[in-house]
Amino acid sequence: MSSITLIGTGNMARTIGALAVAGGNTVEVMGRVQSKAYDLAKALGGGATTGRWGAVPAGDIVITALLYDGVVPVVTEYGDALAGKVIVDISNPFNATFDGLAHSKETSIAQEVATVAPASASVVKAFNTIFRDVLEKGRPNVFIAGDSAQAKAGVAAFVESLGLRPLDVGGLKMAHWLEGVGVVTVGLAGNGVGHWNFALGVHEFAG
Repeated sequence: MSSITLIGTGNMARTIGALAVAGGNTVEVMGRVQSKAYDLAKALGGGATTGRWGAVPAGDIVITALLYDGVVPVVTEYGDALAGKVIVDISNPFNATFDGLAHSKETSIAQEVATVAPASASVVKAFNTIFRDVLEKGRPNVFIAGDSAQAKAGVAAFVESLGLRPLDVGGLKMAHWLEGVGVVTVGLAGNGVGHWNFALGVHEFAG
């Protein structure tokens, strides 16, 4: 099983943390407000612990469960504390109308994280195409992107421990397109599907 640290104490941290504990993983929670991190770790149970904000995370996999505009600043703030870690960015940089991305160039939050993270860290994009309620109740596919095959293998093993199916979409530059898929899911929820209880995935057909 995996050793993970959640940076953040919001709904996605709670959902991923609960799945992680149920899957037998070791979980640490870090929050800027220590009392919130403690409360979340206590609620998760399963031996979940609380780390000090800015300290070296206990987990080999560090999930930044934060709003998109806080991810790069927090990784910058942690600095060398993230050396050797696999950093998983789950954010979606939606624009104000949720029909496009907040950044105009062909980049992604994950790619921006890679520019400020320690050289020995690896960055993986994952979980951003899944609505929280679906992640909590269903068994969706989890698309992942990253440049390190070893890091992606570790994240894939973690995803499998949650009872979910990891699907590798390629290198870290594909994180930009995964963020675009996040926009597509919101568009489908508001239009063609008409509700939030769905997830995009892959169905394979024989011959």
